[in-house]
Amino acid sequence: MAKILVVEDNEINRDMMVRRLERRGYLIVTALDGQQGIDLTRSEKPDLVLMDMSLPILDGWEATRRIKNDPNMKEIPVVGLTAHAMVGDREKALKAGCDDYATKPVEFEKLIELINRLIAA
Repeated sequence: MAKILVVEDNEINRDMMVRRLERRGYLIVTALDGQQGIDLTRSEKPDLVLMDMSLPILDGWEATRRIKNDPNMKEIPVVGLTAHAMVGDREKALKAGCDDYATKPVEFEKLIELINRLIAA
């Protein structure tokens, strides 16, 4: 069973994502801010991280950079999630180290395909 870390500060979005992923058979760990996301990536070693980019304490851009710059975590795929679908955001997410990027509201079936592709890689 694959373990996914969901880093999301919005309770409604987080709970909905967790429920939907658990129904698909994933083991879910959650973090509420970027620093907690880094700490749990280090301690839990998830198979994949779903990283909201607009987070308190430490935003998702910087949290992803720190994860990808750590030799013990850099191989863990990170998918950036944001409601701010601005031109250049995908490139910004990939430059920060995200392995891929999805906009909110998330098209869940496409997200599942993306998760499965990145975990299998």
